[in-house]
Parts: sequence; C-alpha cells; structure tokens
Amino acid sequence: MFKCFSRKSKVVEAEPPADIRDVFARYSGGGSNMTVDQFRLFLAEHQGEEGVAAAEDAERIVKEAMMQSKDTDRSSPSQGGGQIMEICLDEFFGFLLSSDLNGPIHCKVHHDMTAQLSHYFIYTGHNSYLTGNQLSSDCSDAPIIRALQRGVRVIELDLWPNSAKDDIHVLHGRTLTSPVTLIKCLKSIKEFAFVKSPYPVIITLEDHLTPELQAKVAEMVTEIFGDLLHYPGGEGLVEFPSPESLKNKIIISTKPPKEYLESKNSKDKGLISVLEKNTSNEEKDALLDYEYDYKSDGDQDCDESSSPNRKGPEYKRLITIQAGKPKGSLKDALRNADNKVKRLSLSEQELEKLAASHGTDLVRFTQKNILRIYPKGTRVTSTNYRPNIGWMHGAQMVAFNMQGYGKSLWMMQGMFRANGGCGYVKKPDFLMLRGPNKEVFDPKRTNVVRKTLMVKVFMGDGWSRDFSQTHFDTFSPPDFYTKLYIIGVPADAAKRKTRIIEDNWFPVWNEEFTFPLTVPELALLRIEVREYDRSDKDDFGGQTCLPISELRSGIRAVPLYDRKGEKYKSVKLLMQFQFV
Repeated sequence: MFKCFSRKSKVVEAEPPADIRDVFARYSGGGSNMTVDQFRLFLAEHQGEEGVAAAEDAERIVKEAMMQSKDTDRSSPSQGGGQIMEICLDEFFGFLLSSDLNGPIHCKVHHDMTAQLSHYFIYTGHNSYLTGNQLSSDCSDAPIIRALQRGVRVIELDLWPNSAKDDIHVLHGRTLTSPVTLIKCLKSIKEFAFVKSPYPVIITLEDHLTPELQAKVAEMVTEIFGDLLHYPGGEGLVEFPSPESLKNKIIISTKPPKEYLESKNSKDKGLISVLEKNTSNEEKDALLDYEYDYKSDGDQDCDESSSPNRKGPEYKRLITIQAGKPKGSLKDALRNADNKVKRLSLSEQELEKLAASHGTDLVRFTQKNILRIYPKGTRVTSTNYRPNIGWMHGAQMVAFNMQGYGKSLWMMQGMFRANGGCGYVKKPDFLMLRGPNKEVFDPKRTNVVRKTLMVKVFMGDGWSRDFSQTHFDTFSPPDFYTKLYIIGVPADAAKRKTRIIEDNWFPVWNEEFTFPLTVPELALLRIEVREYDRSDKDDFGGQTCLPISELRSGIRAVPLYDRKGEKYKSVKLLMQFQFV
C-alpha cells in the first residue's frame, strides 16, 4: 500500500518524445540550440506555415517561446541584441505544446464573407432561453448570453402574451417553463451580440401574439437595437445579403403576419411513454401541449383571435429572413420556384425522410434559400441529434440545444471552430454549384478518395495540473488511451484507438493512423481521451472536435475540453497532421 501511495504522489514533468528530439536535431544541425533561421526553416518545411518566411516573424515566435521558458536566465532576451536568439530542446518542446503559439487550426477569419447568407453554415441555437430541460426548466437571458459568448449567431425566442395580455413573455409555450420578459432578452442580446464575432446575429421568433402585441414587439426591437437593426422594409428579398455587409447588425427572421389559421389537431398521447414513471400528471399534460407546439417549430402562426387585415405593417417590415410553412407537400415546397428567398423549418425526422427520398432537392433548395433543422419533440432533456446529415444537404441552420452536452454538441462546437470561430462557415463550393444539366451534389453518391489524412498521436499533457492525483485512480496514476473518429459523409466514417498507457500522467503513444477521405470539406476529426477502468466504466479525460478542412499540417498542440465544451486550462495532446 505504501508503494502505491508513493507511485501516486510521484508526478514528473513531461519530456520530449523521441520523434520530437529527432526533429529538433534535424533542424538544429545536431546542435544543442536552434537559431532563428533554423526555426524559420522548421516552420516553413515541417509545419507548412505560410507568412513566416520573414526572419522577424520567426524571431517573434522564438521570443515568445523563450518568454514561456522556465529558465529565467534565458526567458528575457535583451533589446540591444547582445543575447543570441536561440532556443534549446526544452524551449522548442514548450513551443510545440503551446496551443496559443502552435494550435491545430487557423484562429482568424479567412473564408470569403461576401456571398449571400444561404452560402454559409450558421451557428444556430434552439430555444435559446432555456436553462435546462424542455418541460420545466427556467427561462432566462443567461443561456442567451453564454451562447453569444461562444459565437452562436442564431438566437431563437418563443413569444407569448403574459397573463394580462399587455406584455410579451419568452417561454416554451404549453409547458411548465417559467417565463422571462422579452425586453430583458433583447437588452442582453444587444449587450453581448458582438463580443465573440462581428458577424450578424439572427433572431428567429416563434410568434404566438396578437396584432397589438406584435406592434409592441416592433416598438421594442427598434427602440432597443436602434442602428444595430437591419431590415429591408419591403415585401421580401430575391437574394439574401452577405455576412460582410451585415457586420455588427442584428436581423429578424419569422413568419410574416398574414394568414394564420391555426388548426387544433388532437394531441399525441403516445408521448407519455417517454416520461419516467414518477412524472406528475401536470408534467404529462405539459408534454402533450409541448409536442403540439413543436409540430411547426419556428414557423408558428399568430393567436387565433387575430384577423389578416389587422396585422401591423411595422412588425412585417422588420423581417429580413421570412419564414413560412410549405403549401402542399414538403417535396413540392423544396421545388418551389418562387423568386423570393425564404427560410423553411424541418424537424430532424422530416429531414431524415426527405434526405432518403429527395436529397438532391434539399441541396438545390439550400443553394438559394435557408433551411433550418430543429430537434424532435421527444428530446425533452435537451439532447441533440447528429448535425452532419443537415450539413451534407446544405442546411444552414442546424438548430441545437446549447444548454445540453454530449457527442452531437461536441460536433457542433467542432464545426464552428472553423473560420476563426466567427459563427459563419462558408459551405463547400460543390454544395453551391450545378452541372450542365442542373444536377447538384448527391450526398448518397459514393465518391473516390480525394485526400488522405495521416494523424500521429505523440503524447498527452496537463492532467496532473488540472485534476487531483486521486481523480482517476485512488492509488496509482491513470491509464490513458485516445479514441479518434471521423464524422462526415457515410463513406468517410471511421474509428481508431491507441493502446492503453498504464500508470502515467504523461502518456506517450507515438501511434499513427490513416484516414482516407472522399469529402474532406465536410469531415470532422473527433478526439476523446479515456482512462481505462477495469471494474467500472472508463473515466472521461477530455475531448475536442476539429474541422478537417481547417487542420494545420505539422506537429500541433491540441487543447482538450470537458463534457460541456469548456476548455481545460492545461490538458492537451501533442499530435501531427499530414495530408497526402
């Protein structure tokens, strides 16, 4: 037992793996230090860096690497040039492990932002005001603020009259969720809209209001947002504006207030089975109303007491992205040749059905119009669905419950790490192009391998600093392994796993994996570290998800995140990415 405690308490610093030592020796000419010119050559040749050919760029990075060194005698090079600018092996290793200096993806906006909105995947929230489950959690502006701070660009608000019918509440209607006032949500959106990204925030409104309250919404929105609010003021657009033209602007998307006949279909009693046995009758009734409310999620009509000729023109004038229900079948709606661009909402089940039978019609529709996908009504615990089905078919707004967590949400977070995390990711050209016979990309068609990604997992670092020594195992160091997944079109799906490294806070795997890709533009690399447990479920040790189209070649520090997507302070993997 004492031996076990001794092993537990002994934590040493990570050392450079053999491959890293070899790279250092190769570019330092076998010396003990690497000069600025040698480092510049490493960045250009091994890392494939662009824009670092100039000696001053390499010198700047060397200075930063030296500043992070634990050797205080070397960490502050003199401004007079008396000290030789060189880095030793430990400083080189420190640079490689710095996700700030040597991260795995590009950290700046670099996509063309001048195309129309329908040419982008947009970071989209669902029921953005909910703090927890879909039935009984509190409604608040706090999750809206958190979403905006993470770069979410589409915020959904459900609007209902208050009990006195003289003000507007935001809540999930016909459930037990407690309301928050619309004015509080709008003020928070204004304050936090552009803290993460300067590109437009879209507010999707699910409207259950009388004409009088719609007029009050129009007054609130124009008064609170002022010059931040962009709206066309007309009868609809023939083409959406671009994210670049809408920088630092807020726009509204909802169904224009005209026809509204809201049918009172019978409620689906079958949903009671999704509730646990101890669910109260009050909660069961709320769930039934909740599913009824869900059937036209995002495109709801107004209160049945209204009449078309009383709709307020000011409210309609503020709508930039007009939403609507399909007239006739969904497949007919996708083929609608109307000149006006619009937004159509589909549930995840409707998407799956249409993807199976009319996939190319979905792609064709999204070349000009916006398609929004929302979670099915039985996801009462705010879980999510796999987003890649929507992306394969060009859906711009794949709406997620951002207050939840899980693998699907990790994928969403991974996709929108692309393009500097600005919340807008340019769709691949093949989703926007048409062939000579007007044919479009077919997600079901199997393509040839166009690129092969080679991934090497060198080692892991940081758990000893971010976790207690007994977090994983009480009497010994942890036993880590890494799992790698490719998520994208079905032909590219893959799963790999490293061996388990026993009793080590700094596991060194040095394992390489190869992933052939037919559609690399839509592929994500999902990484998850687990700690092996012989007697119970393996412990979670961190995760991340990275867009493969954004990966920087070479040896990179890959920061890991917790289950909810919060970045760990220290935990990371050292990996190498190569495309052949």
